[in-house]
Amino acid sequence: MSIDELSIGLDQPPNQLILDGAALFLDLDGTLAPIAARPEDVRPDPRRNTLLTKLAQRLHGRLAVVSGRSLDDIDRILEGRIACVAAIHGLVRRDAHGVVGEAPQHPGLAAARAALIDFVAADPRLLMEDKSLSLTLHYRLAPDRAQEAVDLAERLATVTGLALQPGDMVVELRTPGASKGDAIRAFMAETPFRGARPVFLGDDMTDEHGFFAAQQLGGYGVLVGPPRRTAARYRMEGVEATLAWLEQAR
Repeated sequence: MSIDELSIGLDQPPNQLILDGAALFLDLDGTLAPIAARPEDVRPDPRRNTLLTKLAQRLHGRLAVVSGRSLDDIDRILEGRIACVAAIHGLVRRDAHGVVGEAPQHPGLAAARAALIDFVAADPRLLMEDKSLSLTLHYRLAPDRAQEAVDLAERLATVTGLALQPGDMVVELRTPGASKGDAIRAFMAETPFRGARPVFLGDDMTDEHGFFAAQQLGGYGVLVGPPRRTAARYRMEGVEATLAWLEQAR
């Protein structure tokens, strides 16, 4: 997948999502929950979690949350209601039977962790999130430090061999390995997803591999947020529009 393959001519999604024969894959931050200044500021929400529970039941389990957060954090926010979860962008995956598989830790994480701890120590507006298999540097509260943060992450990626993954006011150093698209493909090869039509909703560049996988597997992606080049077929405005669309599914 290259930028040349991506389009900005996006349509509004169908008025109603048809659940019969569909498999639903959902990003969390920016898709099901508004982006927060700090990861811990996103908390359980009765409307969202009740909706996801109902959708999972109606889809007979063909629903998975595919997020950059850790598995424990996803379970905290969703109150453990969703069985199928891909965490840390696909490096950790829990299947419909509750079996968890994860990539081995990269040896470069220790050095990167030490460098990031030193970097954030001097500025309380900066935050380093340790997800075991990846390290995320958040600078949303310190936009004036953005270039420093990115430069540091780029140097660390070069020195350690960790994969560099930019996001919305964050930069992540992660163990090389599975993407969100790989996670979707793995779910689609298993019961109860096998043979269904994948629909993936996500908001940022980390979701592009997921959009591409859904398209390859006969489904489609829905970009949540402002228009941009994307492999998604459709677009909706934001979290509120996403929740309303899912609530109208039949």
